[in-house]
Amino acid sequence: MQTPASMVMGIVFAPLGLVLVFMAAITPQWREGQTQLVGVAGAEPRLLLRTDGLWESCLQVAHSELKQCWPVEGAYQSDPQVRLAQGLVLSSLFLCGAGIVLASVGVRCWTDLPLRSVVAAGGLLVALSGLLSLTALGVYTHNLGILGMEQTPPHRLHHRLPQLTLHPAGSLYFGWVGGCVQVVGGVALLLSFKIRPRCPSCSQLKNKQDTEVYDVSC
Repeated sequence: MQTPASMVMGIVFAPLGLVLVFMAAITPQWREGQTQLVGVAGAEPRLLLRTDGLWESCLQVAHSELKQCWPVEGAYQSDPQVRLAQGLVLSSLFLCGAGIVLASVGVRCWTDLPLRSVVAAGGLLVALSGLLSLTALGVYTHNLGILGMEQTPPHRLHHRLPQLTLHPAGSLYFGWVGGCVQVVGGVALLLSFKIRPRCPSCSQLKNKQDTEVYDVSC
C-alpha cells in the first residue's frame, strides 16, 4: 500500500506540534520585563529581568548568575485569564496526545489498509488541540500587560514593579508555532480520510477472486 502524503504529513506534524506546545507550557518565558535597581551607597545600578510563565516566574540580575524562580502566586496565579490559559493548554496537550495515539493506530503500518475513519478521528482531535492552544496564546497575549495587576492596589504596584514594561517572550513564539503545526497536522490527517490509498496487491487479489476455476479431466 502507498500511504497518502497527507497522512504522512499529519503523523509528522502532530508530534512536532505537541512538543513545541509542551515546551512553551513548561518554560517561564511567556512575558518578560526589565527595570533598573537603584544602587545603594554609590553602587552602580543593576538591570533586573523578570519573566513569567503559566506556572513559574523568575527574577534575574542581568549579566550575572543571580537568578531565582518560584511557582506563580498571588494575583497573577488567581487571574482568570491566566487560569483560562492554563486550562486550555492542558486540554490541548491531552487532546493532541490522544489524537496522535488514534492516528497511529489508524495508520496501521503493519497492514496493507489503514483505518481511515480512525485516522480522521485522530486528526480532528489534533486540530482541536491546536485551536485550543492558539486560543490560550491569544487570550494571554491580548491581556499580557495587565495579567495579575488588576487586583494589585495602585499604591503598591509602583513599589512592587517599578517602571516595569512587559512584552512577549520566547515561550509565546514556541507556542504559536506549535499551535499552527498542530492545526496543519490535524487537517492533513482529516484530508487523508477522503483519499483512497492505492493498493496494487488488493486489485491483484480481487482479480484472483473473480477468476473461475474449472477441473479438467483427461
